[in-house]
Amino acid sequence: MSRKHESLDPDEVALIQWCTEVEELFVKAGVPRGEAQQYIEDEAEWLTDMFYEGLSPEEAAKAALK
Repeated sequence: MSRKHESLDPDEVALIQWCTEVEELFVKAGVPRGEAQQYIEDEAEWLTDMFYEGLSPEEAAKAALK
């Protein structure tokens, strides 16, 4: 598994960590974890855009939960 992790570039690692933070915010807001994960998977392109636009995980979660 560490070999797979090594093949990721720093931007990918940062994006994964960012999405994990968004997921945790969804869960804190009452979204079941499975639904939060599915939403992130379904909206990956939109969330990736938010990440590269510099939104914080809090800002992204707030936008998604509206």
